[in-house]
Amino acid sequence: MSVAGPFPGYAERPPGPVMDREEADRVLDRLGAEHEAIETSLLALQDHAGRRLLEGADLTGITKERWAATERSIALLWGYFDAYAGTLARARAVRSRRRNPNRDDLVTLTDLLRGRSVTVAHAAGPTNPSAGRPARLSERFTLEELVARMNDLYARSLDVVVASDSVWSALPARIDLLSAELHRTRSLARSVGVRPGEHPAGDDLEAVTQELATLRVQVISDPLAFWLSGPGSAAPGGGRPDTTRYDRAARTLEDVRREIEAVLAVRQDAEQRLVRLRDVLSRADRTLTEARAARGEVLAKIAASEVPAVSGPATALQERLVAASEYRRHAQWHRLSPLLESLEREAEEELLRARESLTAVTAPLAVRAELRGRLDAYRAKVARHGLAEDLMLIERYDVARRMLWSAPCDLRVAAQAVRRYQETATELLSQGRAPEPGDGR
Repeated sequence: MSVAGPFPGYAERPPGPVMDREEADRVLDRLGAEHEAIETSLLALQDHAGRRLLEGADLTGITKERWAATERSIALLWGYFDAYAGTLARARAVRSRRRNPNRDDLVTLTDLLRGRSVTVAHAAGPTNPSAGRPARLSERFTLEELVARMNDLYARSLDVVVASDSVWSALPARIDLLSAELHRTRSLARSVGVRPGEHPAGDDLEAVTQELATLRVQVISDPLAFWLSGPGSAAPGGGRPDTTRYDRAARTLEDVRREIEAVLAVRQDAEQRLVRLRDVLSRADRTLTEARAARGEVLAKIAASEVPAVSGPATALQERLVAASEYRRHAQWHRLSPLLESLEREAEEELLRARESLTAVTAPLAVRAELRGRLDAYRAKVARHGLAEDLMLIERYDVARRMLWSAPCDLRVAAQAVRRYQETATELLSQGRAPEPGDGR
């Protein structure tokens, strides 16, 4: 409360030395200014928007309890103020009797201004609910004690009013804005098939809807349940609204919104992704077909070789691709989104396995081709050095060639024949003239 500083108090009459005229006038001027400040503060409290809201609200919980006590405190405040004003009026009346007050006037003024001259009557109950004092029909105060009592009641009353008003100013508007966003998100979710019981995001939307409705009702009826007092703050209204539940609902709604945006993205490019999936699976099938044909060729042309089996087409992936097309046809985007993601990953893996299978199956043919190339390369080399007519080389060349160009081909034996031809050619070249300058071997 905006009041002047405390006055010195006295426990018993007489309150102390009798004041002179100048001191009495100074005290009266100060008390007059204090009276105006107290009245201004009480009127401001009376007109406070938070107090008017509390009076008209259907309160529950802790707010209902504290506001009932606050209403009693405010009524008591006005009773104290009237008693304070009455004592001040009596003191002014004594001072106005004569320009230069006599000793009796000064004694009376001293008693009124410093003594326990203020009597406050109570209807029932303790005068200070927080102090736990026994009920008394009336109490006597000095003006200083009365101001201290009013200051305490005013601070506690203002704290309830300001805290409630702060919560009402902060949370309901934010809840309403979030509810509007929730409404737009729910409409968008329904358009893409995200519904409770069918998609986790739909369940989250339903939970957020119920939470916001419950939260708003509780905030309106019990605002003090959502008030966090500031640590170490004794000022009225020191603290902040508790937005924990609101923040949690906002984060959940944001997560749902991102999920729905992902589903919308699926709706926009679903056809292109399905076309790419069909192409990848088609390439995987063609590669497997090629691998099966190559395996048959290897088994027919290569002897004594371990040829791995080739798996069949990815029928399970094809069935899931058909299901994805059905989801798109019926606009079940919430089901299509996760299915497309898994299909894209597994289709790429299937194509990679098909390519690895083709490589593994055709490995013996690649070995045979490498042996053929090596044999012909050495034959060309010995021909450049004039050794093509050497009988031993001709014989060993014919043996190696017959093995490599006949079916089935024993790669192990053929490799030995090529190596013998290579060794013989190397030996003859080392005994003859040096290789020609342009020979790269």
